[in-house]
Amino acid sequence: MKYNTIIIGGGLAGLTAGATLSKFGKKVLLLEQHHKPGGCATTFKRGDFIIEVGLHEMSGVVENGTIPQIFEMLEVDQKVDLLKVPEFYAAYSDRGKIVCPHGFDKVTKALIEKYPEDKKGIKRFMKCLAGIRKEGVSQPRSPLVQKLIYPLMPLLYPNLVEASRHTVGSWLDKYISNENAKLDLVAHIAYWGDDPYTLSMFYYGLPFSGFIENGGHFIKGGSQRLSDHLAAYIEKHGGTVLLGKKVENIVTENGRVTGVTFRDNFNKDLDAITISCDNAVANCAIPSVPAMLDEPFASSLKEKISNKINSCSLLCMYLGFNKNLEEFGVKHYSNVIEGDDVKSLKDVKRNHKGDWKKRRFIFVDYGKVDAQLAPPGKSEGVICTVDYLQDWEDLNEEDYKAKKEEVALILLERLNKQFPGIRDSIEYYEVSTSKTIQRYTSNPTGSVYGYAQIKGQIAGQRFRNNFLIPNLYFASAWAFPGGGFEGSITGGFLAALQMNKDKIWSECDDSKYIDQRIVSLLERKKIDDKTLELRFEKPADTPPQNGSYVCLNLLKPKVTELDLPYRWLPIFSNGEDNHLGFQIELDGSSFSKSCELMDSGDVVTIYGPKV
Repeated sequence: MKYNTIIIGGGLAGLTAGATLSKFGKKVLLLEQHHKPGGCATTFKRGDFIIEVGLHEMSGVVENGTIPQIFEMLEVDQKVDLLKVPEFYAAYSDRGKIVCPHGFDKVTKALIEKYPEDKKGIKRFMKCLAGIRKEGVSQPRSPLVQKLIYPLMPLLYPNLVEASRHTVGSWLDKYISNENAKLDLVAHIAYWGDDPYTLSMFYYGLPFSGFIENGGHFIKGGSQRLSDHLAAYIEKHGGTVLLGKKVENIVTENGRVTGVTFRDNFNKDLDAITISCDNAVANCAIPSVPAMLDEPFASSLKEKISNKINSCSLLCMYLGFNKNLEEFGVKHYSNVIEGDDVKSLKDVKRNHKGDWKKRRFIFVDYGKVDAQLAPPGKSEGVICTVDYLQDWEDLNEEDYKAKKEEVALILLERLNKQFPGIRDSIEYYEVSTSKTIQRYTSNPTGSVYGYAQIKGQIAGQRFRNNFLIPNLYFASAWAFPGGGFEGSITGGFLAALQMNKDKIWSECDDSKYIDQRIVSLLERKKIDDKTLELRFEKPADTPPQNGSYVCLNLLKPKVTELDLPYRWLPIFSNGEDNHLGFQIELDGSSFSKSCELMDSGDVVTIYGPKV
């Protein structure tokens, strides 16, 4: 059995690369360790709420831009709805409130009205931002052409050249005099990094200009909708998506990748499997790749990345409310709450590492758009702030839980101070830390943006394409062009274009890997008004044992409103039975309704067991 391309990881870059290659007619196998695709572009369910893991607002959805063109090509625009958020952000501090609207003219006017003494600098800032995006996406892709025009870069791409020479801090210090104006301009810095004096002005300017030009966007129903669509697109076009499979080795012979070895990530008793390929895409974190490689490639990659600096991580506090938040004074979608110890740009990094009682954070009210994350009459929100793994990694389980609760209570108190009464409407909260991100995405140090977007680690200085092995490509937040939804999607698409250009392909037949975890429904029986019994075929590979938990994933759920198509359930059938049995609580959820509507022969995937 052989595939043209094996993609290691199911994050947005890997999914986009896989979908694009499938569009080109290539036979693709995507391997993802989690039981759902998406990486940070996923959702989970808690009570009445669909919890959005990572997306707050997406940049790059601009007219004639790269993202809309990719979405059109991969039919995302036909299946996924993008909701434009009302404004970029509102920032609250002891110096007052400022609302940053969409549109270069509008935001320029708002800033100049508040800081008239910096009128010239503000106009220059907006001109630079607009120029960064326009010039950044119009550069020639050919390395030869880039080399030929290099002497003319200051003339052809003045804003790009200027931005590449600056950090955000150095640029603002040069052209803006009022420290408060600078702080308002970096209110959302947590979406890119943690320190204005190391964050590249070029990288900061690309998404910032995208947000201003055509607004930030949220995926209706949550980012899982996008991830699921791309995974389905791969399979629709002849590819295979295997979830719950962890790659152990990238097989090389004579200096080239010849296959990939993987193992079931939930059932460790199963044997490892190796499948051949023409080429591979590493969508996983680049620091994780050396452990998958043989020598000399493992040592070579370790050396190349030895001086790289990881980005910060994020702490997210997910919140479910039993009311619309407007009545508590929440008037905006994205709300930045500054710490009262931030008086100048130089205080920002220190604040991000400081006392939680003062650390700046962003509060997003998803209820300001038709997010479809909460039922009518309820709302969902999230508190997001910079986080670092070193603050959590040495804590034992008990101390870790205690510290999370301590931080949660501090943040809730501060949120309630800004919006009085909001705390009493909370019916659910949960804290995700850098440690959580590392656990679920395998990103070292929980670095959501991959390598930090600092000078020396941006644009052409990021790892790109097949720099290590001729037929091993890299597409992730750690590679070119960088992190975030826009960066990851673009990176996956560009990697696929390069692979198609390189033409490292051979003929493949139509045979596919048969997933033995996919089983059919044998019997559906209602026990009483509250309980449904489902009996399935046993998985062919080492069936789960009685008493253990497995993830039951419905492949074609008939009802999906405000729910996800899986549950972790205990097995109640006898280990010697010729079937696998589950009891489903009829709680009115879309999952239970879908189970009630299942017919004999309908298929599910069984992930596990987990004792």
